[in-house]
Amino acid sequence: MAFETKNVRNVTLLGHSGSGKTTFAETMLFESNEIDRRGSVQDGNTVSDYTNIEKERGNSIFSTLMHANWKDSKINILDTPGFDDFVGEVISSLKVADTAIVLINSAHGVEVGTELIWEYVEKFETPAMFVINQVDHDKSDYDQALEQMQARFGPKVIPVQYPLNQGLGFNAIIDALRMVMYEFPADGGKPEKKDIPAAEMDRAKEMHNALVEAAAENDETLMEKYFDQGTLSEEELAEGLRTAIAHQQIFPVMVCSSTRNMGSGRIMGFVNDICPSPADRPAAPLEGGGELACNSKDGTCSVFIFKTISEPKVGMVSYFKVYSGVLHPSEDLYNANNRGSERFSQLFIANGKDRKQVEELRAGDIGVTVKLKNSHTNNTLNSKGDDRRIEPMHFPEPRIRTAVSPPSKSDMEKLMKALHQIEEEDPTLIVEQSAVLKQTLIHGQGQLHLDLIKYRIEKVQGITMDFIRPRIAYRETITRMANTQYRHKKQSGGAGQFAEVHMRIEPYYDGMPAPSELTVKNTDIEDLPWGGKLAFFWCIVGGSIDAKYSNAIKKGIMSKMEEGPLTGSRCQDIRVCIYDGKMHPVDSNDMAFMLASTHAFKEAFNEAAPQLLEPIYDLEVLCADDVMGEVMGDLQTRRAIIQGMAAEGHYQKIIAKVPQSEMYQYSSTLRSLTQGKAKFTRKFSEYSAVPHEIQKQLIAEHQAELVED
Repeated sequence: MAFETKNVRNVTLLGHSGSGKTTFAETMLFESNEIDRRGSVQDGNTVSDYTNIEKERGNSIFSTLMHANWKDSKINILDTPGFDDFVGEVISSLKVADTAIVLINSAHGVEVGTELIWEYVEKFETPAMFVINQVDHDKSDYDQALEQMQARFGPKVIPVQYPLNQGLGFNAIIDALRMVMYEFPADGGKPEKKDIPAAEMDRAKEMHNALVEAAAENDETLMEKYFDQGTLSEEELAEGLRTAIAHQQIFPVMVCSSTRNMGSGRIMGFVNDICPSPADRPAAPLEGGGELACNSKDGTCSVFIFKTISEPKVGMVSYFKVYSGVLHPSEDLYNANNRGSERFSQLFIANGKDRKQVEELRAGDIGVTVKLKNSHTNNTLNSKGDDRRIEPMHFPEPRIRTAVSPPSKSDMEKLMKALHQIEEEDPTLIVEQSAVLKQTLIHGQGQLHLDLIKYRIEKVQGITMDFIRPRIAYRETITRMANTQYRHKKQSGGAGQFAEVHMRIEPYYDGMPAPSELTVKNTDIEDLPWGGKLAFFWCIVGGSIDAKYSNAIKKGIMSKMEEGPLTGSRCQDIRVCIYDGKMHPVDSNDMAFMLASTHAFKEAFNEAAPQLLEPIYDLEVLCADDVMGEVMGDLQTRRAIIQGMAAEGHYQKIIAKVPQSEMYQYSSTLRSLTQGKAKFTRKFSEYSAVPHEIQKQLIAEHQAELVED
């Protein structure tokens, strides 16, 4: 059965790890009769966390697509990981969701993972609702959790329900929207509707009035009825709330115990009745301008691939959302990103690893296909003759990197093939073969992210891979002026080689005056590919060196700047003046002057108080008050310079500058120090001078490596 756009609900389950998303999804499937018994995370038999590594770890690592039929709607459910290491899975799910259901652990309140996720909810402007889960926990504190949510996410957070007797004896929910109490049997399931107890009526009415005001606030007709009658009918209230949620004007709060199956059915009813369909959402922005409304009546079919995975014995599996038109099996679509043709030979809807073949999918629905030849995540495919492209997802910069070492050179080709395959599936992973550092690097979102890559390489691909400390891309420069001259002379019968170069080098900065005691004939200020500049001044007077050799001299200097004298790192921000020298009418040539300038530059560099520079990163850490001391103490051991501290919600933000060399394994350390209740972001800031003692150590290590080689 194909569902019309207005009868589709696309929801993504978001929340900090441990908030109960996977169990909640399991209960949704059970309540809708998609499954006949509920699995558990502890038993490793849930529909969502179906991969071996998720079963071993006991938490979600990948987003999982599921669906549930409820009344006249199809609810597509995307369960997402709670660790920010896997934020790519959250972003891809939010891209195609029309409502975000953010789960809050009632015992813990708003946790740092929720803070991170909310940034993306705001970025995508996704309608959202909150579910305070685990109200049956012995330390459940609904009021505190709600207070934290309103403090962090603002007055738009409006409660719809509250638990009557939270804690181990929880069995009832007061619903202020329908003004009824739901009382559950001991083993959960379908509740009995009862009148709200007199002792709770004032609180329930206050919540109900807040909902009515929120529903009427942006609808003049409803507002007039509210003023005339003092209330709204259930249908009017539902219509007002639907509009308010669709425009992110309210974020309703509901409650449940997903482990005991209490409250999830009411939440699914709310999603069906109140949450927006794809037709209610703004048109999707197109790359380069314009937009695409979600409409199955549009004759042109357009689909967007938001996730790809590779499965053994199946190959590439593509998850997509139909943005317009109707898609049928064996239909040919054209990839607007690479102009290739793709046949959607089979269409599926999914519940985890189980897939059911369907005959069509209409605009707004989410589906799965297999064995597309050359289409990947972020690609748009259209009917022939249309090249519109949905605005792609943008993923955060990597926060951690490591070098990889295969057990043997013969395995390197297999390893790189496997890494690039995973990189194709995971846009937050970057694989780099660095010619400068002479290492293969992988960049990811955190240590858990990298550990997952290692697991997949070893368990799935059968290739042993070790993580090793990545080298640092240092830079070399000078701090004072130095003059030198070097003569290159070689005679071995026949034509020889001769060149003599007199050179001055000095630190360069933009706008520095020309050397007053030299006559500058020509200047060449070059932006170096790796950053910084080389200012090359030709100051030869009287023809002691023919100008035709200037390019060879500069080339010789550049060859040494690419592999600097101190540690083999690249040099930057240096001015070189060639002011004298000698040549031979027969033995001088480009090669001779290249060699002479290389040696002259090296000698002058070592005499010009050379300075090693290291990359410095801007670091932001968000953590709870009670672990702030440990986080600060650890940063001080990493040569961090604290720039400031500020409150963000009920968390503390630490802003610091930290050398990249001190950031190795920071993700693991921070997780250990804070029990996973912290997050960090980093971005490159600048190059700064390495302390003298560390510079000496790095130079000594480089010399030792040269001896070994």
